[in-house]
Amino acid sequence: MRTTRRDPSRPLTVAHLTTVDQSLRYLLLAQLRAVRDLGGTAIGISAPGPWVEELEAEGIRHVPLHSSTRANDPLADLRAARELSRVLGREQLDVLHTHNPKPGLYGRVVGRLQRVPVVVNTVHGLYATEDDPWPKRALVYSLEAVASRFSDAELVQNPEDLALMHRLHLSPKAELLGNGVDLTRFDETRFSPEERRALRASFGAGDDTVVVGTVGRLVAEKGYPELIEAFLGLPGRERYRLVCAGGADPDKPDALDPRLLERAEAEGVRFLGQRPDVDALYAAMDVFVLASHREGFPRAAMEAAATGRPVIATDVRGCRQVVDDGRNGLLVPVRDPAALRAAIATLGTDPDRRARMGEQSRMVARERFDERRVVEIVLDTYARVARRKGVVLPGLTGPTGPTGWSNT
Repeated sequence: MRTTRRDPSRPLTVAHLTTVDQSLRYLLLAQLRAVRDLGGTAIGISAPGPWVEELEAEGIRHVPLHSSTRANDPLADLRAARELSRVLGREQLDVLHTHNPKPGLYGRVVGRLQRVPVVVNTVHGLYATEDDPWPKRALVYSLEAVASRFSDAELVQNPEDLALMHRLHLSPKAELLGNGVDLTRFDETRFSPEERRALRASFGAGDDTVVVGTVGRLVAEKGYPELIEAFLGLPGRERYRLVCAGGADPDKPDALDPRLLERAEAEGVRFLGQRPDVDALYAAMDVFVLASHREGFPRAAMEAAATGRPVIATDVRGCRQVVDDGRNGLLVPVRDPAALRAAIATLGTDPDRRARMGEQSRMVARERFDERRVVEIVLDTYARVARRKGVVLPGLTGPTGPTGWSNT
C-alpha cells in the first residue's frame, strides 16, 4: 500500500468513481470542471463508454474500470474492486470521490486501504426507503453503515435520506449536499419561438398540441408502464403528444419489454432515444412528467423546473424536493395510472395554470437548484477534511480559494 506523502510540486488530483461514464458526463461534469479550473487534474473512473471522448475533450482524464456494470452481478463487482485497487495503487490521488450505489460501497473501502489521503462519498439516494421490506432495508442500511466508516466525509443529496441516516445512526459524518443543475443552460429564453415550433413539429406536435414529456432511462422503475397507460387512456388524446427521451438500459432487470415500446409507438408515443439537446426538449414541452417508483434527487425534474415547466411527479423521496404540490406542479401516488392521467388532464386543459406553475418552477429552481452551490460545498468539503488531516491540497488550502469559494 502507498503512503500518503505527496510531491508538493504536483497539482491537485481528484478522481470521481462511478459505475458508467454517463454519470460522469451528466451528473458530475461541473465538479470535474471545477478541479480542472483550479489547475488540478480531474479524473473520471468508470466503465468505458460513449461519453469518454467528450470528457477527455473537456480536459478530464478517464481511467477505465472494465468490470464495472449496472447489472446485478456480485462477481463483476468484486472484479471491479480489484481493478480499482490496481488503479489506485498506480495513481497518485489526493481525493477519491465515490458515488453510490455500488462504487460507493467498494470504492470507499478500497480507497481507504490504498491510503488515498481524502475519501469522500456522495449518497445520491439510499437504495432502500422506509416503505421497502425490512430485509432489504436491513441489508442496504447495514452496508451503508459499514462503508461510511471508510470515508472522511459523507455528502447526502436528499434531506429525507439525511434525516433517516441520522435517525438510524448510519454515519456520524453525513451532511446535506443537495443537488443542482446548470441554470444558464436550462433557460427557455435561449430558444426562439421558431426553434420551439420546429422541434415540436419534428415529433408531430402543432401549436395547439399539449406536449407531455419525460426524460429517463427506459426502465420500469422510471414509471414508463404507468405513464404509457395513463397517456393511452387520456380523454381527447388526439390533442396530446407524449415524447420520451432516454436510452435503453438492457443490463437492468427492469428494462422495458420491446413489445410495450412497440405498442406505445403504434399509438403515437414518440421515443427519442438518448438526446444531447434535452435543454431544447424541455423548452418544447408543455408539461413534464416523472412517474418514477424511486428517486434520490431527480435531475431531469430539476432541469424541467429550471426551464419553466410545470412538473407532475410521483409522491416519493426526491420528487417531493422538486415539486411543491399545487405550486409548481402536482404530486400523484406511485404506480397509479389513473391519478397520473387525471393530473395530466388537469394541466392539459388549463393553459393559464400551466403558465403560473411554470413561472413558479423557475423560482423554485433559482432558490434550490443552482449547481454552483453544490460545487462550492464539494470543494469546501475537500479542503475541510484536508485541513483536519494535515494534508496539503494545492488550490484548496487557506481561508479562500482562488476561485472565490470559501474554504472556511
